[in-house]
Amino acid sequence: MSKIKMLNRISIDGYFASPTEASFGMDWFIHDPEVDKAAHLIGGKMDTLILGGTTYRGFERSWVPVLNDSHAPKHLKEIAEELTDMTKVVFSTTIKSSNWKNTQIFDGNLIEVVRQLKEDAGSDILVLGSGSIIQQLAEEGLIDEFIFIVTPVVSGGGKPLFLNVGQFGLTLMEAKAFDSGNVVLHYEHRK
Repeated sequence: MSKIKMLNRISIDGYFASPTEASFGMDWFIHDPEVDKAAHLIGGKMDTLILGGTTYRGFERSWVPVLNDSHAPKHLKEIAEELTDMTKVVFSTTIKSSNWKNTQIFDGNLIEVVRQLKEDAGSDILVLGSGSIIQQLAEEGLIDEFIFIVTPVVSGGGKPLFLNVGQFGLTLMEAKAFDSGNVVLHYEHRK
């Protein structure tokens, strides 16, 4: 059975996105290629990505143009290609179709579809952003590993990652600090 791994940047006060739509909620992120590389190594190779509609629209708006930009930096082009090659499983009641390669859209049955994905997927499954999806999956105990990139910022507001989720335990697998002030924390869900 495949594992579901959540990867998200969070502020010290527990928000995964700011309320600023123009920046796709990422205005307080402190980007660091070394952090991205470490998180990628911890997560491992995955070929399926679960996204909610808001996160998907932001990713599509950000990464599809990079694919077609001959002047895009190499590392961004590689990320865009990796995301494009992944099977993107999108849960949305407003998105009906997409031109982004390898996208499947579902308008409901999140828990049922994800349970089936865990049975059928060839590799582990990644969830990025997608707060409402993470909240529902966490509440059902379907997320096996949590990878947090803790950014050294108190955002003071935004979108909380675990809104309305009951308590559950985590076991620390790895922690790594970086010169940028970011810390990568890798936890396993204690079931």
